[in-house]
Amino acid sequence: MRILMAGASGFLGTSLSERLRRSGHEITQLVRRPAENPGEAAWKPSAGQLDPALVAAADVVINLAGAGVGDKRWNARYKSLIRSSRVDTTGTIASTISKLPAADRPRALLQSSAVGWYGDTGDREVTEEAPAGTGFLADVCRVWEAAARPAEDAGTRVALLRTGLPLDARGGLLKPQMPLFRAGAGAKLGGGKQWVPWIAFADWLAAVEFVLERDDLAGPVNLVGPEPATNAEFTRTLGKVLNRPAVLQVPGLALQVALGEFAHEALRSQRVLPGVLQRAGFTFAYPDLESALRAAVDEDRPAVA
Repeated sequence: MRILMAGASGFLGTSLSERLRRSGHEITQLVRRPAENPGEAAWKPSAGQLDPALVAAADVVINLAGAGVGDKRWNARYKSLIRSSRVDTTGTIASTISKLPAADRPRALLQSSAVGWYGDTGDREVTEEAPAGTGFLADVCRVWEAAARPAEDAGTRVALLRTGLPLDARGGLLKPQMPLFRAGAGAKLGGGKQWVPWIAFADWLAAVEFVLERDDLAGPVNLVGPEPATNAEFTRTLGKVLNRPAVLQVPGLALQVALGEFAHEALRSQRVLPGVLQRAGFTFAYPDLESALRAAVDEDRPAVA
């Protein structure tokens, strides 16, 4: 397939584009700077500028663009960036698709989203049918997904990739935690009873390719593992995998001092299940947390599964 990808230079996008190229797909990366390398094309999503010919030439568009949620301490300016970096990119792509003649529209848009959609679910299990929750990230996910609607209304298959927490020591959730856990300073957050919607990185990559190839999958798709774990279980299991003690606790108040408003999101409970993937017959290579964490910290594994 000819794939047009936004967000291809990020932690997830880099590995996904490498995997898809290995599978024989042709990738064109959208970049905000002038295009310098083969396989790149410039766009300006903040101004709504995207060459329609680029979109018309693609069989599928994949959009993973968005500022990192936990990259910086939240303030009004950064929260605005978190929102606009998602809504502007998605809206620009969807609007461009909708204005193309039917024969020129890509057959699918794989649009990044997040399990933040569900807000805090407590101990309640949720699948893709659950409504949006409350809180800043839930609100962001609501407008983020809504920005893709013009493409859906135009007849393009839109799959909303509600990603959980991909596990890989080289990025995402685990990267900042690894030095602490290796030093024996791993700690559960708050009371540790909150549910963590993890997914093995290899399974995340495989699931995206699975959705790409399945023309019958549209709407929200939870990219999470089949066995969510509590934060206390996650902490204990990572300590076991690294053969290090992990008996400490970071009080909620300390998290609020260190992380500010983001602490509330870090302590939320999300017992999210991959309903669509399981019904569609997707097979998880790492269905349990321990196997996923062992794969994540294996320094000899290939960069792309």
